[in-house]
Amino acid sequence: MMLKKSKHKVIFSNKILNTLRLINIYPRRKQQSSMDCSEPSSSRAGSSEPQNMECSDEIQWRFSQIKGNIETDDAPTDADIISCVEFSHDGELLATGDKGGRVVIFQRDQSGVYLNGVRTSEYNVYSTFQSHEPEFDYLKSLEIEEKINQIKWMKKKNAANFIISTNDKTVKLWKISERERKMADGGYNLRSCRLISGSPLQLPMLVPMELIVEASPRRVYANAHTYHINSISINSDQETFISADDLRINLWNHEITNQSFNIVDIKPTNMEELTEVITAAEFHQQHCHLFAYSSSKGIIRLCDMRDSALCDGPARTFEEKEDPAARSFFSEIISSISDVKFSRSGRYLLTRDYLTVNVWDLNMESRPVETYHVHDCLRSKLCTLYENDSIFDKFECCWSGDDRHVITGSYNNHFRTFKRNSHVESTYEASLELCKPFRQPQYPSSERLRGGERKEEINSDFLDFNKKILHCAWHPLADIIALAATNNLYIFEGVQPS
Repeated sequence: MMLKKSKHKVIFSNKILNTLRLINIYPRRKQQSSMDCSEPSSSRAGSSEPQNMECSDEIQWRFSQIKGNIETDDAPTDADIISCVEFSHDGELLATGDKGGRVVIFQRDQSGVYLNGVRTSEYNVYSTFQSHEPEFDYLKSLEIEEKINQIKWMKKKNAANFIISTNDKTVKLWKISERERKMADGGYNLRSCRLISGSPLQLPMLVPMELIVEASPRRVYANAHTYHINSISINSDQETFISADDLRINLWNHEITNQSFNIVDIKPTNMEELTEVITAAEFHQQHCHLFAYSSSKGIIRLCDMRDSALCDGPARTFEEKEDPAARSFFSEIISSISDVKFSRSGRYLLTRDYLTVNVWDLNMESRPVETYHVHDCLRSKLCTLYENDSIFDKFECCWSGDDRHVITGSYNNHFRTFKRNSHVESTYEASLELCKPFRQPQYPSSERLRGGERKEEINSDFLDFNKKILHCAWHPLADIIALAATNNLYIFEGVQPS
């Protein structure tokens, strides 16, 4: 069915949750006291993973590379701030998008260099191109930013690679191909339709040339979203994908650009009755008929497209009931889910809210089976975070290739890794200090490991809320992670502790 353009004039701003608070949808709750950042994460019953995994599986992270301008102390321009990071399915390519609408693709070193039997984790620039340009909607008097909100890789089927990128309104399909041969100059003599009698026939010939990587747009999927697109996800069948905005989710076929199907619509008839918005959506890793989406109320809904064409009634709803006595003004703000990811096995869902990372079993809807506290010490600073809008930051999370570890970002350019079903958790810092001579830290910590600054018992009074790791990605086949810290891309490789 063809999506019809909505006549509604309400456009959600980038701070959609900030808008919702103005219509008084947040319930009151008693504010909890601060908790120490080094508190062990809780692991709840219900997980089918082995409970006696050895501590030798702990990963220590060693700094590998930094991409971006590190020579100047000037504040980065807004256009250079990285807005998304994504590995390809084999991990050979790594794509980043920024607020300037550019996509930069890095390729893992192809020289075959091995160190101690391990392939190098170095990535080099492979291709750079402008994916989106700023636009203006004259009907709504609205500026459309060129910022890349998400990038997704399609599985490789031939020599070329394909990626899908999106800004707030338009999704594009790009072909990334290599060209290392060209037609030789003067290698043919067919200058007209009539062959000159007596002259030898010369056919065109291809000769080697310097490798050129070309990015060419193949499809543009536009005019289907009234509100800002926050997520795209490619189906396991590699034929369809979904795009989600604040109130709707659309299903597309890769080959059809002028038609999509609306499969989720939570927009109320009266916008004053709006109580939640869609924050993220993703397809299941194996089952092409299943997808999940999260909301600003901390609810995850699993939908089955076999049930009905419009999946407003989810097959399963994952929600942890909150103690009414523990509610505060900030309860619903910090419970808003900013990211949702299916595990590689397809059995679990990983979600991130403001303070915690949760693992949900698809067979258990009442509560998460695992909860990991990221920066619970910030509970006492929610008022300050609310005033400077940091409480609306949207942190991402991701699985390791074997589903045994999870990673997410925090403030002060810290990132945290958790080994599942154990109390093994680590905090590191992605910092320019890794690339410069060592200087004394400006905040207390009980332990520091070079090659990634490991922090324990972090004092929240010394955190810089302008430095934060919102976007992260884990190599699907190796212990390599990519982290976006403002305008710099950090790459770390995992090593087993001796």
